[in-house]
Amino acid sequence: MTFVHDRFFVWAIVCLLACMGISCEDKKDILNQEVYEGPTISMDSIFTKMSDSARVRVILKAPKQNNFETGDREWTKGLYLEYLDKDGTILSTFKADYVYYTSQDDLYKAEGNVVVTNSDTGDELNTEELFWDPSKEEFFTERFVTIQEGDNIHTGEGLTADQDFSNYKIHKPQGTMFLDDL
Repeated sequence: MTFVHDRFFVWAIVCLLACMGISCEDKKDILNQEVYEGPTISMDSIFTKMSDSARVRVILKAPKQNNFETGDREWTKGLYLEYLDKDGTILSTFKADYVYYTSQDDLYKAEGNVVVTNSDTGDELNTEELFWDPSKEEFFTERFVTIQEGDNIHTGEGLTADQDFSNYKIHKPQGTMFLDDL
């Protein structure tokens, strides 16, 4: 009986060690895997209204939006925004080919065919990169910009502008300016 008992005991120890070895290998594989940093949510056909004091202030439209665990958001197929006054009238519009929002900085970065238009004046800003700070309600960039204001075209590097694009400043203006005789 002790022979069978000892044999069973040895067999149980071998099985236990084998299971522990497999188990340790599985844990090592799990620990060595890359951490997933992609989107946790991906949505199509986005239409969002953002409000302040129970009034819609911004309307966001996009074909696709990705949300990340960090709170960051990404619009890989473009983004279109309408900025509204307190009565719901469109003050300005914004569109870009690609936009990334960083929640830590509360900052939007737009890239590729960025266009901002003032609905009242028709003034239009074109650039390849533009940042939007919603807390300051302003746009800014250090890149080359073109602004069409009626028949006039203004160009330069760097810009700061109100969110409604009613006031703007080109940091390094370029080009020819025509002045009327006084």
